[in-house]
Amino acid sequence: MLVDVKKSAVDALTHREALTACSLAEWDVIIRQCRAAKVLAKLAVQLEDCGLLDCIPEAPRRHLTAARLVANRQDQAVGAEVEQIRKALLKTRVPIVLLKGAAYAMADLPAARGRVFGDIDILVPKERLPDVEAALMLHGWVTTHHNAYDQRYYRQWMHEIPPMRHMRRGTVIDVHHAITPATSRIRADSEKMLATAVPLPGYDNLLVLAPEDMVLHSATHLFLEGELDSGLRDLADIDSLLIHFSAADDDFWNRLVRRATEVGLARPLFYALRYAEKILGTRIPPWVQDKVVMESPSRPLLGLTDALFLRALQPKHATAADHFTGLARWMLYVRGHWLRMPLPLLIYHLARKAFAVEQSEQNQNSKRAH
Repeated sequence: MLVDVKKSAVDALTHREALTACSLAEWDVIIRQCRAAKVLAKLAVQLEDCGLLDCIPEAPRRHLTAARLVANRQDQAVGAEVEQIRKALLKTRVPIVLLKGAAYAMADLPAARGRVFGDIDILVPKERLPDVEAALMLHGWVTTHHNAYDQRYYRQWMHEIPPMRHMRRGTVIDVHHAITPATSRIRADSEKMLATAVPLPGYDNLLVLAPEDMVLHSATHLFLEGELDSGLRDLADIDSLLIHFSAADDDFWNRLVRRATEVGLARPLFYALRYAEKILGTRIPPWVQDKVVMESPSRPLLGLTDALFLRALQPKHATAADHFTGLARWMLYVRGHWLRMPLPLLIYHLARKAFAVEQSEQNQNSKRAH
């Protein structure tokens, strides 16, 4: 019996066999949701791997194939851009740890297949940050935030400098010096994670995080940041990493649970495993669940986080929302900022952001009026 996909991107990713029976109207919603969530190319890859892509009706198949081609092209472009970054920083002799999408692509992990992203993230030792920024500027990268407050916000409180854009190629790089901000209520031991980074074969100064740290970083980024526009894509990353690393190493689950405690990221891991299982059906060994459940919040708070995350981790599209989805996203946005900074700074920062949005809207309305 076919599973009802309910016109959902999530169910499309988890019940691929049922897609061959979908109507064009159902496909229209699925494609819109998948595109909004940045998982359309990932769905195309999964259907291709299962031998089902040719069974999909022609009209939606064209969208899937096009998304897959775009992702392939981006994968090639990432390799070229990483090489430009490597060359720019070669003389500094700074170890460059690739993060997230660039790391998955350069390490040839299954999570990279069909994954789309907009910038390249790297992690470098904090004490070498001035050398890294200067070298990048000499090779054509410039800061994207010129506002004095934004510069202070990044450099004084955050775990990264303002994003840098290449003047000629237009590519963006995020330079991190830590996994979490210094003011964060949940603070990762970034030095421990840097110390165990794994060199990429064939490259002088490129590394990626160890497998368990790669999962923990992805979980931290998703469940502490508060901006969940690409939340389903990032949750799919976690699902893919868990499946791949646990299949390759029988001791992976043990190391993951132990490492989460060592580096202070047990709570993000709890959320990652909980919602990967609830939303994508990721298979988590029962004994792992028993260990990480100790990091769960109180029962009332867990009920609230379920209500929020189970909505916000859906595609950001009208067909995947209910009356409370907008509120859930806003509450998680505020939560993300609250986790990153003290309350007085949070109030000041959000007030500035609200004022900036209001000013921008007034300027746009003024332009339309003229």
